[in-house]
Amino acid sequence: MNHDVIVIGGSAGGVEVMLDLVGALPPDLPASIFVVLHTMPGHESPLPGILSRRGPLPVSHPFHGQKIEPGHIYLAPPDNHLLVKSGSMEVVRGARENGHRPAADALFRTASSHYGPRVIGVVLSGYQNCGTAGMISIKERGGISVVQDPATAVAPEMPSSAIERVAVDHVVQPADLGSLLSQLALTPASEARQPNRIVDQLEGRQLGARAEISCPSCQGVLTEAQIGSLEHFRCHVGHAFTLDSLVREQGEEMERALWAAVRSLEEGSALSRRFGGHARGDLRQRFLEKATQQRQEADVIRQILLRGDMLRQSDADRISQETVPGQGRVRRPG
Repeated sequence: MNHDVIVIGGSAGGVEVMLDLVGALPPDLPASIFVVLHTMPGHESPLPGILSRRGPLPVSHPFHGQKIEPGHIYLAPPDNHLLVKSGSMEVVRGARENGHRPAADALFRTASSHYGPRVIGVVLSGYQNCGTAGMISIKERGGISVVQDPATAVAPEMPSSAIERVAVDHVVQPADLGSLLSQLALTPASEARQPNRIVDQLEGRQLGARAEISCPSCQGVLTEAQIGSLEHFRCHVGHAFTLDSLVREQGEEMERALWAAVRSLEEGSALSRRFGGHARGDLRQRFLEKATQQRQEADVIRQILLRGDMLRQSDADRISQETVPGQGRVRRPG
């Protein structure tokens, strides 16, 4: 068999690459293409129609249980994982991975599990490092790894992470991606390889070492697998994180908890002040003092949170100054 299964993952900047890619693919491509682009939930995506008009291959959101056809591009629907099985696809609202649904890792992992060395994995422009763990799965089973040159990416983190942690076969510029995939689809696949125990842990078939922290999404127990410099965490529900995404998710969970503490303290202060207004003597004074203390504690936590918000806004301003819409990241003078 040839390399007839192509899986593509991208985020910020990935749509622009896909628009050029579909126009460079031949109408008789002997492969099926599956694409995950991180999108906002709750909105219908016009991308299938847009991509179909840019190239000769049909593009659609697949439905659960749909049969796979060669020469077709399947784009993960918003807020659903796209999973590849033998001969068909699953479209499910499973646990988020690295905070994403759909997630490139879920697509890559399932395609690799069922099609082994026939898979070509492609990581495009995007923030953070979704796709790296899935690319490890592809390589461990003898598949081919292709990564967009980070120097050409609007957001170089996803391709840079894959290059840093995976023995990547091809680093290409977007203009060369279509011709490369067309050539690779015609090459014979290598013999199937069985992944090692660490990959089984990475993919959730075996339990890794128990981590000392809980899942920030469901508070379940996290287990850890480490391959090279990639530290990967998974809970029994299926939430999965790299170390970077776990730090980010835990920070957001902490922020939610602190805002809840502010609300609880402010409500406690209001109740204490109201009760103190009806009390007499020492009891009145104690409740008024308690109301003041709760309000002060809420103000302290609020100021901590607002300073954090100001730091995040500063980062956002920096990013916006370094990025020109439609042109990607640019260098500021100096």
